[in-house]
Amino acid sequence: MTVSYKELGFVNTREMFKKAMDGGYAVPAYNFNNLEQIQAIINGCGRSRSPVILQVSKGARDYANATLLRNMGKGAVEMAREQGYEIPVALHLDHGDTYELCVSCIENGFSSVMIDGSHHPYEKNVELTKKVVDYAHKYDVSVEGELGVLAGIEDDVVAAKSVYTQPEEVEDFVKKTGVDSLAISIGTSHGAYKFKPEQCTRNQEGVLVPPPLRFDILEEIQKRIPGFPIVLHGSSSVLPKYVDLINNNGGALEAAVGIPEGQLRKAAKSAVCKINIDSDGRLVVTAMIRKVFHEKPAEFDPRKYLGPARDELMNMIIEKNKNVLGSADQY
Repeated sequence: MTVSYKELGFVNTREMFKKAMDGGYAVPAYNFNNLEQIQAIINGCGRSRSPVILQVSKGARDYANATLLRNMGKGAVEMAREQGYEIPVALHLDHGDTYELCVSCIENGFSSVMIDGSHHPYEKNVELTKKVVDYAHKYDVSVEGELGVLAGIEDDVVAAKSVYTQPEEVEDFVKKTGVDSLAISIGTSHGAYKFKPEQCTRNQEGVLVPPPLRFDILEEIQKRIPGFPIVLHGSSSVLPKYVDLINNNGGALEAAVGIPEGQLRKAAKSAVCKINIDSDGRLVVTAMIRKVFHEKPAEFDPRKYLGPARDELMNMIIEKNKNVLGSADQY
């Protein structure tokens, strides 16, 4: 049985992206796997009056069950309305790797899907992406494609090295596939360990500073496909305060480095209208749970350690929307 995303209260991303590009901000795309994460995302975006894309990876879908996740999303939309949050919400498949997975998500109420054919040769990527687009557009579902490869590890996405997007390919790719948005590689990376220490420099405080994003590539892409929605993956900043909180409470995150928030803000003012954030959410939740367990080793009520994690994640989301993505107060 096919379930339309419209029945569940979701929207596709086309109007979201148009408004974001006109307004010079990026729509946040936050990944979730469980109840506390989706509560934090909806409340954080609702309180900051920001549009939001709820992202589900293949791994999250396998972990939580496809039917349960779909209905969690539906419940989140209804919760937002009950609390008076007039924000658009999309349900998006992150890094779909097969046509069959994309079809399954479309039939189960997703309003947007990503088909990531970037690991294939160019022509195969075009062929696979177009096949997904042709199916998705029958149901008014938006499609994100990808050119270039991001390094790092996150869920089922694994790449040893980054391959920058080739600007000369983007026009042909967009024209042949009909995608609604394009994920590009300009130096972001998946996971909490986005860069090796030898790739970084150290500032006066001794903190590792990653290499800057390749805004020259972004600018060339914008020239070639003006007004077209661009997406950045692997854009968590790996906030030091949460890394420190983890390490000070028994963790062992060494040389965890992310994308500086100032560079993400610069990107959000360009054609980049969707920025993906997953690792930062994981770090916040882990930091707060470790803190509770360290301070209260006898605690065993999940609400007592998941609750603080949820609340801190919400606060981080509000901060991101206001000061990094610029998406706050847009609705």
